[in-house]
Amino acid sequence: MTMNAPVIANLILIILEIIGISKSRSRGLILLIFYTQLSNIVTLISSVAYLISSGSPLTVALRYLSTVMLAMTVLITLFVLIPAGMGFADMMLSGNGLYHHTLCPAISIASYFLWEQHSSQWFIPVIVTLIYGIVMLYLNYAKIIEGPYPFFRVYEQSKKASVLWMIGLTAFISLISLAVVFLAR
Repeated sequence: MTMNAPVIANLILIILEIIGISKSRSRGLILLIFYTQLSNIVTLISSVAYLISSGSPLTVALRYLSTVMLAMTVLITLFVLIPAGMGFADMMLSGNGLYHHTLCPAISIASYFLWEQHSSQWFIPVIVTLIYGIVMLYLNYAKIIEGPYPFFRVYEQSKKASVLWMIGLTAFISLISLAVVFLAR
């Protein structure tokens, strides 16, 4: 039996995700507050699911969800976090950032667009991301955590800024979701 390109890509993703997550494990469960970590965990799960059952509706939905979440991760890193003062090399080329902001998103997105079955359920990543955002805002408001991203720090910005960030991020994930559906046709 010969392996095909999406199987190889998903095998590589599993390996790279495990390496990236292992570089983050020193943070413990706190790493679960990061959208980056969550998007990469979803990618790991979706890649394992792909190897088990590539054509199942659940696998197709998971691969789509991970593709959109990874795209959001990369774009927010490039256009919000790095300009806010986080270094490009630190975020994109070293530590878990090399895996979670660069390699895994590139391979996962390429595999999805080039070889995998596509989903048109554009609202799934929007709902998942909105739930994440609401939970993070609440945890910041309740002073349980701080951040992990500047737009969740409700005590360091006005209420209006928090609302505008949530509207903007929801619109952004909606655009990414719709763009992936449109471009994957």
